[in-house]
Amino acid sequence: MRVAIVTESFPPEVNGVAHSVLRTAEHLVRRGHQPLVITPAPARGSSSPEHTFGPGAADLPVVRIPSVPLPGYPQVRLALPSSRLGAALAAHRPDLVHLASPFILGARGIAQATRLGLPSVAVYQTDLAGYAQAYRIGGGLGAAAAWQRIRTIHRAATRTLAPSTPAAQDLTAHGVPRVHLWPRGVDSLRFHPRHRDQALRRALAPGGEVLVGYVGRLAPEKRVDLLAGVAALPGVRLVVIGDGPSAGALRELLPGAVFLGRRTGAELARCYASFDLFVHTGPLETFCQTIQEAMASGVAVVGPAAGGPLDLIGHRRTGLLVAPRDQRAVTEAVAELAADPQRRAAYGQAGRGDVTARTWEAMGDLLLRHYAEAVAEHHGTPVRYDAAPPAPAQPVEELPAPVAPVEHPAPVEEQAV
Repeated sequence: MRVAIVTESFPPEVNGVAHSVLRTAEHLVRRGHQPLVITPAPARGSSSPEHTFGPGAADLPVVRIPSVPLPGYPQVRLALPSSRLGAALAAHRPDLVHLASPFILGARGIAQATRLGLPSVAVYQTDLAGYAQAYRIGGGLGAAAAWQRIRTIHRAATRTLAPSTPAAQDLTAHGVPRVHLWPRGVDSLRFHPRHRDQALRRALAPGGEVLVGYVGRLAPEKRVDLLAGVAALPGVRLVVIGDGPSAGALRELLPGAVFLGRRTGAELARCYASFDLFVHTGPLETFCQTIQEAMASGVAVVGPAAGGPLDLIGHRRTGLLVAPRDQRAVTEAVAELAADPQRRAAYGQAGRGDVTARTWEAMGDLLLRHYAEAVAEHHGTPVRYDAAPPAPAQPVEELPAPVAPVEHPAPVEEQAV
């Protein structure tokens, strides 16, 4: 297959969309397909390394569209109108267009795919309506406008892929048709308990404190401010990994925390495995890859009972789910597990057991099945797909009923999730 991936983000940017697109492209190349990535250009001066996938593999072709920074959040780039998109699609002659978290560039990508009569798969990955509320864009009208744009883009696609059950149900509830599940994979060899580093632990917690880690963007929608109570717990050392527009304010709010900035690759894996507990606070996650990476590292997790974490965290089996946006609930959950090393270890072991089969290879093969089915649906032909997928494509109509998030603060022991 010749596949054009139109994405709002790609390395050198570090975020969930960029990472999943790169892993998708890697898998396509390994399976003998021919991907082309079309993405906004990074900030001037940023390095844009070529990507190769093994000896003898050609560089991944990447077309970068002129872009500008999002006001107030320069790490996010917005593609400008450009003829490069149409020219790149015409030159690549794709069999299918893959739209990664489409909104600005993706909207133009679906318009071009429709004009060219090409099948398309739109991958929903960012809760843009929730972001509009978090950033107070247009008040309530901002969220409504975001959903209207999401509906317009995804209704034009051959099928939409959602990363979690709650995300799929949210899309369907807002009028998006033909929704199917496509979770994210995790590299359980890179993220592994064996990378636990005692020297790093001593450097971060010289007094033998319990290490509680957060990994992710430092931005308003992530609600890292909810960790203020955790940072003040006796015998606990909070470690924050990531960067973003809220970094300065969070350093002032969390004076006892250790801020390590951005970490990637083996260094990030070593940090994960060296944590005693991982906590995520963002209530707008459609999946939450960092929770899955922590679980692969054998670390117990605490996360909000909303969105993607509901699919990932087994409450009181691999970690604790807490009321979203509730600082007290987060603090009490962390304090409970910080005081119980045996339960942390049991949760960490169970969490790793849950995710080791969720390899990028397995999820990549499932994506290829979605591609084949989308092409067949578009052309009205029978599906012809030889590789056995890890699971059948599951339309949203067959999904179980949603798990209601905890709306009112409650002690961790009393939450039924």
